[in-house]
Amino acid sequence: MAKGPAKPGNALSARRLRVAIVVSRYNAFITDRLLEGARDEFVELGGRASALTVLHAPGSFELPQIASAAAHSGGFDAVVALGCLIKGETRHDEYIAQAVALGLTQASVGSGVAVSFGVLTVDTQAQAEDRAGGSHGNKGAEAMRAAVQTAHAIRSLA
Repeated sequence: MAKGPAKPGNALSARRLRVAIVVSRYNAFITDRLLEGARDEFVELGGRASALTVLHAPGSFELPQIASAAAHSGGFDAVVALGCLIKGETRHDEYIAQAVALGLTQASVGSGVAVSFGVLTVDTQAQAEDRAGGSHGNKGAEAMRAAVQTAHAIRSLA
């Protein structure tokens, strides 16, 4: 996927979009970096930083409820959900990941607002770091780009 600032004639622009970013406080050493990537991407796409609203969730499990409330509020063109689930000794992370994915899908489909999935589901902290600005890029930035693209696609159908 191409990355870079919006240029004149570039089809993808965050101008005139209002976006909520819902970010988990759990694993903040990773989610703070995802948030930074999402914010930077929005601005690179021509969006105004003042058009972003950041909402904090205690953990990833709470992301769908807050994302749904934001999507249904009428105040946003898109919602970006950011979290980080790192595998532990049990399957707890699998259950949370499934619930979050389903909940975010329901929030998007139920509201008609673009809701993007920027939740890392990794085996190790090193994998999370690689995906939060490391060797695998920044998944927060990718989630923002997907939200902007989806918001435009939804607008084009209105």
